[in-house]
Amino acid sequence: MTHPETPGNDRRTGASTLRSVPAQSTGAPPYWLTGSEPIRGLFDFQQMLVSLPWLLTARRGDGHAVFVLPGLMASDSSTLALRNYLDFLGYRVYGWHLGRNVGPTNAVVYELPAAVERIAQRSGGTVTLIGWSLGGIYARNLAQRQATDVRQVITLGSPYRLNGPGQSRADGTFQHYSHLHATTGPVPNVEISAKPLSVPSSSIYSRWDGIVAWDRCIEPTGPISENIRVRASHLGFGVDAATLWAIADRLAQPADSWTPFRPPWALRPLYPTPDEGRAG
Repeated sequence: MTHPETPGNDRRTGASTLRSVPAQSTGAPPYWLTGSEPIRGLFDFQQMLVSLPWLLTARRGDGHAVFVLPGLMASDSSTLALRNYLDFLGYRVYGWHLGRNVGPTNAVVYELPAAVERIAQRSGGTVTLIGWSLGGIYARNLAQRQATDVRQVITLGSPYRLNGPGQSRADGTFQHYSHLHATTGPVPNVEISAKPLSVPSSSIYSRWDGIVAWDRCIEPTGPISENIRVRASHLGFGVDAATLWAIADRLAQPADSWTPFRPPWALRPLYPTPDEGRAG
């Protein structure tokens, strides 16, 4: 696996511009945090409903294509609120249409690259990939292999820097379906997803994540990579108000002018300082 301090592969990026992330993980979240995920996810949803008036004031972008990938054991229904929000903001939003995500099956391995290419051709431009949890690992793999079709990558609680099963409460579920996983072709994996991307990337994560180790969801900060910290539960990323606002802000940027996320002054309390270069 790529070492956390390995320089990026973007020709515009030099090693001296990167800041390292913790090499040692904090391990899997405590059981009390995992057990409270459903309740906290419901709270995130309720907070979104209360926050709708200001969420709907988010700035619009150019209406480009956005491809949203769900997490492990989730389907397009889990990203419905997120996709509806982005549709309201004027983007051409696509679900993945592959049913429940049980891991990198043959359908995932071969259909996702074709879908990205198809969406790019249909829209006449590059595609933003948004991946929740395991979906973010898929998204980063796609961006590594199809950079010419990808505009940027946004991950939501995606542990794309996992280096052991003890850093995720979902590993048992993932392994349960391993007999369905592809063994040939461009199979998504964390070794590829951990490498710096040649397209802009925003990693949205939370220290309140009860499913995966939060420090496996961040990467070195560089000219086109950033980490955005929120207070969402893992199950609530797709409805968390602060996450939705940050996504809208990232999508609204011009394709050729990426800058790091800077929340409005009034919203800064929603975004704790990112844990870049600090141990957990």
